[in-house]
Amino acid sequence: MAIWQGRSLKKPSGGKIIIARKKRKRELGREPAMTRVSDEEKKKIIRTYGGNRKVRLVEAVYANVFESGKGKKVKILSVIDNPANRQYIRRNIITKGAIIETEAGKAIVTSRPGQDGVVNAVLIKEENA
Repeated sequence: MAIWQGRSLKKPSGGKIIIARKKRKRELGREPAMTRVSDEEKKKIIRTYGGNRKVRLVEAVYANVFESGKGKKVKILSVIDNPANRQYIRRNIITKGAIIETEAGKAIVTSRPGQDGVVNAVLIKEENA
């Protein structure tokens, strides 16, 4: 079944909206990429609206980690926390806002891997008590 991203057919009051047209192809959505940590990197290029292209990162190995303006490419070890869905932690699925464990330390993901095709992250400064 297709994913439709058009306007809701319900009013705020709960009543039904009488639509004056059919659904349009441009309103179609797709399944999320569910980027996961792996040993090999895997990307998928998809055609989007207007003939543009979108790079989906299906499996990730490395992340571009930034600290005080300098970036370096480091290996991702695992997903520590993911505010999008707690089930993503045990499945090692990376989304924007996820906290990942890297060789450089803990980092928070700032890019959208399923949309951009790359994992960008910023190192988290840990406070020692």
